[in-house]
Amino acid sequence: MPPAQHQTQLMSQLTTQPKTQLIALDWGTSSLRAYRLGAHGETLELRALPCGVMQLPATDGDDKTGFENAFEQACGDWLRTAPDTPVIAAGMVGSRQGWQEVPYLEVPIAVDHIGAGLSTLRSRDGQLIHIVPGLIQNSMLPNVMRGEETQVIGVLNTLGAVSGAPGQDVLVGLPGTHSKWVQIHRSKTQNQVAHFDTFMTGEVYAALCGHTILGRGMQAAGNESDTGAAQRAFERGALVAQTAAGQAGVLSTIFSTRTLGLTGVLDGAGQSEYLSGLLIGHEIAALQTMLRDQGRQAAQVMLVGEASLCERYAQVLRTYGFGKIEVVAQATQRGLWQLALMAGLLKHT
Repeated sequence: MPPAQHQTQLMSQLTTQPKTQLIALDWGTSSLRAYRLGAHGETLELRALPCGVMQLPATDGDDKTGFENAFEQACGDWLRTAPDTPVIAAGMVGSRQGWQEVPYLEVPIAVDHIGAGLSTLRSRDGQLIHIVPGLIQNSMLPNVMRGEETQVIGVLNTLGAVSGAPGQDVLVGLPGTHSKWVQIHRSKTQNQVAHFDTFMTGEVYAALCGHTILGRGMQAAGNESDTGAAQRAFERGALVAQTAAGQAGVLSTIFSTRTLGLTGVLDGAGQSEYLSGLLIGHEIAALQTMLRDQGRQAAQVMLVGEASLCERYAQVLRTYGFGKIEVVAQATQRGLWQLALMAGLLKHT
């Protein structure tokens, strides 16, 4: 192919590629995900880097330089190709340990107001970066979130336009290391983040398995992979909070993980599954009690997170009588796109 013809073909390919409309960053404690989004919020390209706010690229001691270097690795070439593209970032990047601390917005809050509360900073190359604020629930025991609010907004986007009678709540669950349960009050005019709770279920499970005598019993018995037995052990644990013995609370009932192993009822793998079900069951039972005491009833439960973990939670939610349950994918990029729209960074499409 002659050089001129090859150049013409290359230019034609470049001009037909989807145009970048938004660069969206999900910047957490241990990782950074960068999304290059197209005209309707679709993901054109995704990059995942181990450059969270607590493990930035090595620098000469200036923490801000670490953020600059990570930002360049994540999307520097995208911005050189499309320099006018707006950039939005959510997560721990806006925390006290982040690139720039962004004050929390107080709950209850209308979802649209979150998009209006973005803060900005400029990179060393002059790029304007819009940072999503976290949310705080001020009470005797304050509660906070950073990053989950963006996922919640992405979940609500899947529900379409605001509808429903007053009091019709949606419960958004984000199971993980620190599970969040976010109550969304839907009226005819707006969605409101009304209340949220945090359960350190995932971190407690990891700590109990890795650093207590409960974990030693699991290791001693090996790692048998009887799927049916594992499922039965998980279900057995999930039901504990509903029993009379379960009223003693999780600090008492977790010891049964060891005793059921000592008496031969559960093998090593079964103990691990039982403990997982027990902790999740106590979490859902406590959540159910709180909702009842608040006079709230969720018409729908939406789950966001790793698929197999969400399935565990969905199973326990059904056991405890929760109604319609749905698992939502791509909530983070959906939420970042919606926040950019709310902030006026994009034209509505």
